[in-house]
Amino acid sequence: MSENPAILLLAHGSPESPEGIPEFLDSITGGRGLPEQVVKEVQRRYELIGRSPLTKMTLQQGEALARELRMPVYVGMRNWRPFISDVVQQMAGDGVTRAIAIPMAPQNSRTSVGLYRQSLEGAHPPFAVDFVESWHDHPLLIQAFAERVRAGLGRACRDSEPAIIFTAHSVPERTVQEGDAYERQARETAALVARAAGLRDDQWTFAFQSQGMAGGAWLGPTVEDSIRAAHAHGALAVFIAPIGFVCDHVEILYDIDIGFRDFARALGVSVSRPESLNDSPTFIAALADIARARIANASEPVPQRG
Repeated sequence: MSENPAILLLAHGSPESPEGIPEFLDSITGGRGLPEQVVKEVQRRYELIGRSPLTKMTLQQGEALARELRMPVYVGMRNWRPFISDVVQQMAGDGVTRAIAIPMAPQNSRTSVGLYRQSLEGAHPPFAVDFVESWHDHPLLIQAFAERVRAGLGRACRDSEPAIIFTAHSVPERTVQEGDAYERQARETAALVARAAGLRDDQWTFAFQSQGMAGGAWLGPTVEDSIRAAHAHGALAVFIAPIGFVCDHVEILYDIDIGFRDFARALGVSVSRPESLNDSPTFIAALADIARARIANASEPVPQRG
């Protein structure tokens, strides 16, 4: 059988409208259900932003990557359509013999990348899979974020220098206590982007955003605490730069553009942010470079799953 490789991008997934939220949350919790107030709050946030472009944007990123590589690129979502299991069946039907699986989460956590891998393995792909565990420090990823940061700072308020807060999605503290590399990798990404963007060490800090509504301690410091600290040091503006997300979705369009904006405004502080990576050519080049490197190593044996 001739080799027929393909790329598989793995992402969280998100419904485009508030009506899909109950089904979406059931998928996340495995059908365990959530308190009604949590469901209603998530629906409210989706209503305020209109829609979540995560799925649409990830599909567009896949199309751009396919054009760059001139090979098939598939997109599978863990919690929404197109589901990973359905995409694996499609790939098998298309005769794929080897897949390079790239999670669209550069920093590795068992709460994200680990669950993507679990979903992929649970789909029992009848082809070889080369799974990319993390790519948080890839030079082109860093360059893509730095380009967005520099451009965003150029548009930010020029009356005073903004306090810059790099962010990544929080995870439960117990995850890191049990050996998860996520916090270290997120902070490394932020430091590399700051350096590539030419920032001084005293210009920026790091915070975790979007702490969960469930019980238990989540990684901090929070963005709210960081905004308070910046305000206490005289900042009139903050520039929030997420380095754990690779496209627009609710954690950007609501948490930053609405939630943090309103929180800061009450203190007399303005909020701005860089454009998300979305269709950044440099970001697509990063994905392509990762894929090409794995393809070049395809002569190494990869165990069959099935």
